[in-house]
Amino acid sequence: MPKRWPLTLALSLCLTACAGSTVFTSTWKAPDGEAVSPVGKSVVAAFISGNESQRRAAEDMLAADLSARGARGVAAYTVLPNESSWDGDKALARLKQSGANGAVVMRVIGKDQRVTYTPGTSMPPYYNGFGPYWGYGWGRTYDPGTVRTDTLVSIETLVYSLDRDKLLWASTSRTSNPDNLGSLVKEVADATAKEMAEQGLLAH
Repeated sequence: MPKRWPLTLALSLCLTACAGSTVFTSTWKAPDGEAVSPVGKSVVAAFISGNESQRRAAEDMLAADLSARGARGVAAYTVLPNESSWDGDKALARLKQSGANGAVVMRVIGKDQRVTYTPGTSMPPYYNGFGPYWGYGWGRTYDPGTVRTDTLVSIETLVYSLDRDKLLWASTSRTSNPDNLGSLVKEVADATAKEMAEQGLLAH
């Protein structure tokens, strides 16, 4: 069973003020997958996390994002209570009974830090003459360099057709310096929708 990464750990470090950016490290789509449209479909938003309050917050945000795209976004916690979360067959049956057509599942799978050092610079010494040195000595500047620490959060995203019980899309992405849980979920959802559209799986 894959190791579960609590969202608290992934977001616990002090993040820099830089805006986040999401890149895909891998993507996969069903070979026979045709372009689908979320418009008018009931799509469950699921966020796997051991922290129930964060799970609910993330699912609410993802459901809202799906609704903004024309689907009827449904937070998974409203359909799947915790006691059924580990039973896949029971969970699938409940989702189908609720009338859901599809599901988008997100899970934090990693958190890393990247430290970048930019070396400083100093003016070259001019010692050959008093005049050049005097100007250099008084005006000499030195930049000690800078150290920047970035937090990289990796997310696994899966898109299922519940009508066919089939995986349509899978990806892993890496987001740099997300400001908070909401920005992380929205940024990954937006990037996923764009990438799926570019690969011909999501109808414009």
